[in-house]
Amino acid sequence: MIAKLLNIDESVRKMELNFETGVPFKPLYGVTDDRTLELYMHHARQESTKYFLLVTVGEESVRHGKVSDKAKTEDQNLSDSYIPGLDSINEVPNVANSRTAVEDVCTTPVEPYQNVPPIPISVVEADVEGSGSGDQTCVEEGIYGEGGILGDIEEHCIFRSKKELMTCLSITAMTEKFQYKVFKSKPSFVVVRCVHTSCSWRVRAKKLVESEYWMVTKYEKKHTCPTDFKPVRRRQATSWVVGECVKRKLINPGRVYRPRDVMDDMKRKFGVDISYSVAWRGRECAYDNLRLGTPEQSYKLLPGYLHLLMATNPGSVVNLEVSDGNKFQYLFIAFAASIHGFSYCRPIISIDATHLKGKYIGVLFTAVCHDANQQIFPLVFGVGDSENDASWSWFLGRVKSVFGVNPALVIVSDRHRSINNAVQEVFPQAFHGICMYHMLNNLKTMFRNKTKELEQHYIRTAKTYNLQDFHVLFYTLCSAVPGVKEYLEAVGLDRWTRSHAPSRRYNIMTTNISESLNAVLVKVRELPITAFVNEIRLLCQKWFHERRTKAAGCTTMMSKDIETKLEERKDRAQAMGVICADQYTFDVVDGDRNYYADMALWTCTCRKFQLDKLPCDHVLAVVRKTPYQAYDLCSLYYTREFWHETYRGVISPIPHISSWTIAQEISEFELQPPDVRTVAGRRRK
Repeated sequence: MIAKLLNIDESVRKMELNFETGVPFKPLYGVTDDRTLELYMHHARQESTKYFLLVTVGEESVRHGKVSDKAKTEDQNLSDSYIPGLDSINEVPNVANSRTAVEDVCTTPVEPYQNVPPIPISVVEADVEGSGSGDQTCVEEGIYGEGGILGDIEEHCIFRSKKELMTCLSITAMTEKFQYKVFKSKPSFVVVRCVHTSCSWRVRAKKLVESEYWMVTKYEKKHTCPTDFKPVRRRQATSWVVGECVKRKLINPGRVYRPRDVMDDMKRKFGVDISYSVAWRGRECAYDNLRLGTPEQSYKLLPGYLHLLMATNPGSVVNLEVSDGNKFQYLFIAFAASIHGFSYCRPIISIDATHLKGKYIGVLFTAVCHDANQQIFPLVFGVGDSENDASWSWFLGRVKSVFGVNPALVIVSDRHRSINNAVQEVFPQAFHGICMYHMLNNLKTMFRNKTKELEQHYIRTAKTYNLQDFHVLFYTLCSAVPGVKEYLEAVGLDRWTRSHAPSRRYNIMTTNISESLNAVLVKVRELPITAFVNEIRLLCQKWFHERRTKAAGCTTMMSKDIETKLEERKDRAQAMGVICADQYTFDVVDGDRNYYADMALWTCTCRKFQLDKLPCDHVLAVVRKTPYQAYDLCSLYYTREFWHETYRGVISPIPHISSWTIAQEISEFELQPPDVRTVAGRRRK
């Protein structure tokens, strides 16, 4: 069928079909029988990558070993030919099982599926199964060249670009312990030779017509240079080649891989000594390859990425603010799924900021809350220059514009002065609570000789529900740590204690959920801005899918965590006595103390019931003796329905950069990185 499309007489000319396997630096995969043709058609129909089909026609005659007149005529017409309409092929034609060597006459690579967006070449973990002779899996350690695919060069090998060809040659030279020099280099061909003038080793490659692919047309493998010839330096161990060698080890953003490790690996694998600067630059080249370009390029990509984020996630709110000269200043992102889900979460927001570690540093602002299953629910993310009054006011102002004003809203944070000023300015009606653990650390700093007493008494004082218990515990704390009473009262008892809080804090007394989110993002905070934002999206996308699936599989009335907590409280309630006063009021005997439960008002003198909106031990003891149902006494925020509704929204993926379709005004806008002060001294990472 293909021979007919190209008007080739198979009785005169031999034809070879190849397609790329998707493995970096690997020759094309030959189509030699029905199985391999089926494999090509399967990939071309289902994968998102464009699979180019390369047709190579030999110059020799099948019958006489000569080039016939008919074959010569076909050569003249073949250079402008291509194979149209492969996407319409429904049946796999029979192809001969024989494979014959061919010469350098090639057609242009063909795009059989125009409707599939192209995806650039990326590093893969393993080779395609059964890809013919020379097929080897990638080196597990992440260093190319040790018997790996980069060392395989043969005549008629096809490379995706000239850079890929030169990288393969460089790694081959390092692996086989020789050096080469570029003898000739033109846009259409390149010739390299061994550095020794009398050596016959050489490689010639040319660019294929109307494509970016390069093919090796001549390869003299044998070295004839003297055995005692030892070059002074390894000229092929340049920074970008080193980057290609080690980039597998940097795929995971959390991997700690220092320049000294690069130097050791290059020495161990190739016997090459490189300087610290070459190792550092090589690692940076690998980072740029894996992280959507350099930090500067990443800022230029950001407007287009944010445009696609809003296009693929309708209803999301994104604000990008720039200063003079189009320099980055602030970024705010609220996914539509998070905006929808917050309506089904308790109105307690934990806010925090953490420093970014990239070239242009900055600060990440986060606002999170608890879902019905007591897990972290990400609300919004922001990026700014530093923690100051202006940045916190801007961030909280965006939060207010997205979620509005809730009279029951509680904001929990540390005692950063800028946070306090911004909350008073933007959310004056909201209650601003302080994380009790941050308060404890402040106390330890002020009363260094009383840390043991503080740890013993402070936490119990802050967490107690009952006012009578608070007065006893607070008196004990003040007696053990002189001077702490005045300090805590100046801060405000309502801001760090559960018992005095004017608004319901439920059981959220700390910013642990914010700290936990920062810990999850600790390794990606050094990424360039666009790659960093993409990692945040991927994390939220993963969490929403996993928790939506988990909530959908829940068969109980409450979420799994709340069900476990209720079961534990029911077990403790078994040992309590209940004395009925009327149909609504009860005395509950808990050891040597009595508690009063009012089922009409949903209160208990322990105050857990009314503050957490979850039945306490004493109320569950009443439920055991009466027709009341425990589930009817729980807040809707803990129910399975609210849990599932929280994660109903979907955070959609972003197409790869190669298939972005962006308005001209956005693509032409060049966002510049912010101004930063360069710190003097040696590079530390």
